[in-house]
Amino acid sequence: MSAGVFSFPLDAAQRARLRTILAQGNYLPRAVPYAEAAAEAPSWKCSVVLYSSGKLVVQGRGARDFVENVLETEVLGRVVLPPAGAEGAAGAAAAPVLGEEALSPHAGVDESGKGDFLGPLVVAAAYADADLAPRLVEAGARDSKAVTSDRRALEIAARIRAVLGPARHRVVRIGPAAYNRLYAKLRSVNRILDWAHARAIEGLLAGVPDCPMAISDQFGDGEGVGRVLRRDGFAIELRSRPRAEADVAVAAASLLAREAFLGGMADLRARFGGDFPKGAAPHVRTAAEALVRAHGPAVMLETAKCHFRTLDQVLAATGHSRAELPPEGQVLSVPPSAFRRGGS
Repeated sequence: MSAGVFSFPLDAAQRARLRTILAQGNYLPRAVPYAEAAAEAPSWKCSVVLYSSGKLVVQGRGARDFVENVLETEVLGRVVLPPAGAEGAAGAAAAPVLGEEALSPHAGVDESGKGDFLGPLVVAAAYADADLAPRLVEAGARDSKAVTSDRRALEIAARIRAVLGPARHRVVRIGPAAYNRLYAKLRSVNRILDWAHARAIEGLLAGVPDCPMAISDQFGDGEGVGRVLRRDGFAIELRSRPRAEADVAVAAASLLAREAFLGGMADLRARFGGDFPKGAAPHVRTAAEALVRAHGPAVMLETAKCHFRTLDQVLAATGHSRAELPPEGQVLSVPPSAFRRGGS
């Protein structure tokens, strides 16, 4: 399998689970010859094709993220990819390698909640240098997707914050209501990410004004964050690359973002009651249906990312439609043609 292209045989039960997932969430159907299901996945920046033979092909810049976050957890029920920060036999996730770049002064930026129907979108920035990088590794900094326990992720994130102090990290948490307003205006997940990554970096620069460089995972055309920063008058160098979580600062940011996402889910749980599961699988739709029945359809604007097609299924199951929602609740994900031009 080459980078960005993954292929797996699926049995009948796994195929059924995948078809259910692709029928909801932020997935855009495609017509592919000899395929029983196919979709673009804008949030993951990849395409997914399930052929009638049972062969699944996931391809695109974000294919590995889709495999790790959706396929392994919701379809296969097992880890299939070799480690790139995955947990080893002893159960401890591999620590980032401290090369010359990792030890140089720089920021790392990462997000959490992008593919989750319920809850916020969070972007965090963390600073590292020759003194901080080893201490971050000792605190447990690694790609948050390699830390399978939420409790463990929260423990590590608390240690990371203790290492960094308040001036050397920033978190931008976009709650569902603000997210829906932004999506209605920008019509692109990537543009929201550009804006949020830039805000996190700019916030970090307020505490570490001489930080010369920032590293982030690559999404969209890889240039959007830099454009926002330049527009706002910031000259910091930005390095955007796939699998950026291998960098210690990005790994630290990924755990801080996950901590804030989990905190956002807890806040929603306390405010509205009920369950707020992660992802966009059938049990998430069930939880959203319970919210609508308890609070009415407008609750989705406060709790969910409304451009996901999951919303239509939730509303239909509860006897409602998008027409009952304000304009920001009526915006759907962009069509596949716009996705191929770089939108999402």
